[in-house]
Amino acid sequence: MTGEIHISPSILAADPLHLGDAVAAVRDAGVTRLQVDVMDGRFVPNITYGPAVVKAIKEASGLMVEAHLMIVEPERYVPVFAEAGADVIIVHQEVSPHLYRTLQHIRDQGKRSGVAINPGTPAFMLDDVLGLADLVLVMTVNPGFGGQQFIPEMLAKVRTVRDMVDRRGLAAELEVDGGIDEETAPEVTAAGATVLVAGTAVYDNPSGVSAAVTSLRRAALSGTNV
Repeated sequence: MTGEIHISPSILAADPLHLGDAVAAVRDAGVTRLQVDVMDGRFVPNITYGPAVVKAIKEASGLMVEAHLMIVEPERYVPVFAEAGADVIIVHQEVSPHLYRTLQHIRDQGKRSGVAINPGTPAFMLDDVLGLADLVLVMTVNPGFGGQQFIPEMLAKVRTVRDMVDRRGLAAELEVDGGIDEETAPEVTAAGATVLVAGTAVYDNPSGVSAAVTSLRRAALSGTNV
């Protein structure tokens, strides 16, 4: 594994009354990207943000914005989120019957394509589309809510996906999302993850956002030395 380790804060964990402040706080803490969790109440049991929030964050911050579409029929909304300014559009394998076409469509919009798999989805389900993914997201909790406990069994899946990417000589980033904190960060980077999505570990840290990002990055980097 080569390349940098990135922290991608999830605004799902931020105070919805102060999203602007939450975005500014992570930008000032030195992160270069963040994730907007888009949930529809159907694919996952929650309803959250949409393209208007993506647009506002992109215009106000200039950060790389990942739109994680936890929605049914994500292919219908690729142009909408592309127009809103999302730099990375992530769709789930579980709700994308024409996944190859959808990933190609994302790239055709001039965006980076991402594909996500849930804890119950085996890594081999990505085998035929891996070459079209600029980012692979392994969910380390069941999606839908923040603040969940990391599922330890997902470390094996992270290692499997890392091996799949490396054996093919691909440049896809390997992202993990769910239960990421100072304890689990070095475990997932040791397994091969390069992008760590963190919500409560960033926004609920009593020491503040900047200290949280610094501690999380330090912990994540320690895993690369294992």
